[in-house]
Amino acid sequence: MDKARIQHLIIDTLTHDLELLQRAAQTAYEAATHEENVAENKYDTLGLEASYLATGQARRAAEIKQAIGLFQNLVLREHDPAIGIQLSALVHLEAENGSGQLLFLGPEAAGLKVQGEDGEVTVITPRSPLGQALLGKGAGAEITLVIGGTRQCYEVIAAH
Repeated sequence: MDKARIQHLIIDTLTHDLELLQRAAQTAYEAATHEENVAENKYDTLGLEASYLATGQARRAAEIKQAIGLFQNLVLREHDPAIGIQLSALVHLEAENGSGQLLFLGPEAAGLKVQGEDGEVTVITPRSPLGQALLGKGAGAEITLVIGGTRQCYEVIAAH
């Protein structure tokens, strides 16, 4: 699987999400400042609620902009078995039940999913429990995590 293609798909998806969010934030801002939404009494909170929504969307837009910048500047490294899995690694994991998943270890955008040539790829970060457990590992390594009281075991099938 081509990591550069995955990186491009992630940037495209984040850019699309940012455009949608910016339009939604503009709509919320317009609702917050529209003359019909001026509070007539202390129970009339439509303008205030729209203002909170616009503020939250603006914060999220800033986070997405930061993630786009980090992915644009991310240097894709070839996998070195001596060093193991590092940032920009593409990892194929298999769970105990035999289900597999493709993961891209990125600097931000945890949970983002893109459709790659070989299937869906999920972005994780080194800050996540799974990302931390994968760092330095290689093909054949077994990873065991306890999340929410549930034990999860994985095997690293391949790392690129």
